[in-house]
Amino acid sequence: MQNHSAAAQFTWLAACPKGIEPLLADEIRHLGGEVERETHLGVIWRGDLTLAYRFCLWSRLASRLLLPLHESQVDNIDALYEAARSVDWPAVFALKSTFRIDFHGRTDYLNNTQFGAQKVKDAIVDVFREETGGRPSVDKNGDVRIEAQLRKGKLHLYYNFSGDSLHRRGYRLQPGKAPLKENLAAAILIRAGWPALAAEGKHLIDPMCGSGTLLMEAGMMAADIAPGLNRQQWGFDSWLGHQRPRWLAEVDAARERRAAGLNNLRSRLYGFDIDPEQLNAATNNLARSALAGRIHFERRDIAQLRVSSEVAEQGGLVVCNPPYGERLSELPQLAPLYQHFHDATMKLPDWSLAVFTGNVDLARSIRRPMFKQYNFMNGPIATKLLVFGAADERSAQPQASLIRGPVEAFANRLGKNLKQLRKWAARENVHCYRLYDADLPEYAVAIDQYEDWLHVQEYVPPKSIDEAKAERRLLDVLAVLPEVTGIPAQKIVLKRRERQTGKRQYEKQSTEKVFMPVREGQVQLLVNLKDYLDTGLFLDHRPTRLEIASLAKGKRFLNLFCYTASASVHAAVAGAHCTSVDMSRTYLNWGRDNFSLNTLNPDEHEFIQADCLQWLRDCRDRYDLIFMDPPTFSNSKRMEGVLDIQRDHVQLVEQAMRCLNPGGLLIFSNNLRKFELDRDALAGLDIRDVSAKSVPFDYERRSNIHHCFHIRHGG
Repeated sequence: MQNHSAAAQFTWLAACPKGIEPLLADEIRHLGGEVERETHLGVIWRGDLTLAYRFCLWSRLASRLLLPLHESQVDNIDALYEAARSVDWPAVFALKSTFRIDFHGRTDYLNNTQFGAQKVKDAIVDVFREETGGRPSVDKNGDVRIEAQLRKGKLHLYYNFSGDSLHRRGYRLQPGKAPLKENLAAAILIRAGWPALAAEGKHLIDPMCGSGTLLMEAGMMAADIAPGLNRQQWGFDSWLGHQRPRWLAEVDAARERRAAGLNNLRSRLYGFDIDPEQLNAATNNLARSALAGRIHFERRDIAQLRVSSEVAEQGGLVVCNPPYGERLSELPQLAPLYQHFHDATMKLPDWSLAVFTGNVDLARSIRRPMFKQYNFMNGPIATKLLVFGAADERSAQPQASLIRGPVEAFANRLGKNLKQLRKWAARENVHCYRLYDADLPEYAVAIDQYEDWLHVQEYVPPKSIDEAKAERRLLDVLAVLPEVTGIPAQKIVLKRRERQTGKRQYEKQSTEKVFMPVREGQVQLLVNLKDYLDTGLFLDHRPTRLEIASLAKGKRFLNLFCYTASASVHAAVAGAHCTSVDMSRTYLNWGRDNFSLNTLNPDEHEFIQADCLQWLRDCRDRYDLIFMDPPTFSNSKRMEGVLDIQRDHVQLVEQAMRCLNPGGLLIFSNNLRKFELDRDALAGLDIRDVSAKSVPFDYERRSNIHHCFHIRHGG
């Protein structure tokens, strides 16, 4: 146990987020502490009690300050208990104080931290009972926090001197959507060189400020405000070694510095964001701080970045924490966002620039000279701070186009396709069609246009392709799509195309439930570009659906494996009575909505949720026109068995033909690229391969997209 005299030197452990340790060590030295070593836990240092109080007030980087109480070798539960009993706990905190144990670490004899915490708690209570006759109460929000760490065979016991995490400054009660912790924000600013710029009276802009954490931390640095000055509770409040007069002297000194710093503040701070909810959080956070009125928040798009000519000329730092694109669906908007960020900051060519990102590839759009990269962890996400200098001749050149380098070949191919397809689409009254389908193997995406939206599917690259290289190519594609197609990034949806089997056949990609109507022939159909891998409309079957419309008048139409019943809509509008069968209740309801969209009463038609194989075996009705487009493979739990279309197609066709009236037509289709119809097994039927005719113009680049047959009764 360390003594508590005024001159006594203590050993301290200052914990911090991973990657910040060197900065924290510098901060400790600046405050007057003696750094012993940096560890993966933080920084171990020496200093007296006054310095510890000063550290709690002034550390911008630490998360906790721990006072070591005991360490010893332990090799079983009993030894752990005895080690905890060896501390004179009544000399650490009073019987009336409540306490909690934070236990970290596992070994072969202890793999439950809750049990470890219980043993330490038992030891503390037993010591109190023996020495005082009473026992302190345990509380999850206890006045006292004891931290126990079990590592490398040793038990380390600490008194949590600071209490709640030091990153909680007290101003951020509304955190925003993806907040930075305050100590991480401070580390970003220090690495970006803000303290030196602020000392010169330079300015700071965060053009994607969110709830304003970077700006608040920057303001406190510039105004010499101790980050802990507004905190009301500290871990040391209940420590028996606490010397309140020394603490209050440090608080008074910090208040004097704050008053002087605010009086001398020359830096101007600007926060912009397009999200009003985020800005509301930022302004409310600001109002709770000493910086109220010292930071300007405004709703503004990144492209509208501007400050007064006076501020622009005086220089400063542009710093931001833009979205990283953790979800694949976010990338279409982010690829051009980083380019717009570069373009906007070119209005401030002499300013420094710092970008904190979890996706360095996105930041390739920033064409300033980069002179430093720093690694950080933002929670579980590996991130980098990229620090750029003033714009040079290359970065200052106006960039008329994002189409440069290897992606130019992709852009040229897509442009060529567009020229042909848009003329064809206008002539044929087609509003949804495929623009590109891995025409260049290195750009392995499928791009479909749905009215004025783009639906982009990335084919998962083979393991032989470097993952980082594939992602860079994808980002290049997303960056140039708005320019080549004229469709804004906000209307581009990205998904990853993988084989869907079993449960994943109906697995959601998102939960936005946004449906939009699209036109096809004489009907409208609902598509959902975001929630599922497929959109609700198979574009390669457009000619088949239009053919069904031309044949359906007055017919009884059966649509097997109907999906969203789009073919049934065409048939019903043409005057057919429709029976639509599918296993999925979701898609059948979607089909009913498609009927309603076209002023058809779905109750006048049949929508049947069933395993199509079983339903066909039991079917006793007869139909004039049948469309059967089964999946290539299915092992859904709703099915009795496993469907393999190559193996099972003969049985399927025979059963469907039993339901077909004499003179009727079965249109049988599937998407197995190497499918071979067993004509010998179906020798009694009149079969015509219409695959070539059924593949539309926009799919001719991949003519084996599906196989399609017209099948009638023989004789």
